[in-house]
Amino acid sequence: MNIAELTGEHFVIRDLKSQTKKEVLTELAEVFAEGGLEIDSNRMVEVLLEREKLGSTGIGDGIAIPHGKLKGLKKLLISVGKSLPGIDFESLDGKPVHIFFMLVAPENSAGQHLKALAKISRMLKDEDFRAALMNAESTADMYHIVKAKDGMLL
Repeated sequence: MNIAELTGEHFVIRDLKSQTKKEVLTELAEVFAEGGLEIDSNRMVEVLLEREKLGSTGIGDGIAIPHGKLKGLKKLLISVGKSLPGIDFESLDGKPVHIFFMLVAPENSAGQHLKALAKISRMLKDEDFRAALMNAESTADMYHIVKAKDGMLL
């Protein structure tokens, strides 16, 4: 499972403008449509918000991994975003979230979905990786940091 290939530089947002949970999910979903994919970003946000009702995907340490399954999606998609001020995401530790990895999978892809979540979680456990993402000065830098970390875990 190659996270960097599922993401792509055009699905990375270095400076999220959002201030709420719904806004950040929308911003992270809209990059797929902007990247030329035929995606219903409104439906994607609805699916992600439904998943959030089960429990926040803000896992602590300034990290959130919002995820869900979308009917009609052809392949697993991942977008990445960073917010320097942080966003209240109802995180488990009550702190703002700065780093987002949003994962949306086809409806019938439980195995692939879980493998991607597990790998992203392993990547984000590394404090140096998180710091590097926070200090990245461009979208390209963020993408290359993800790609390098991803390559270490193959």
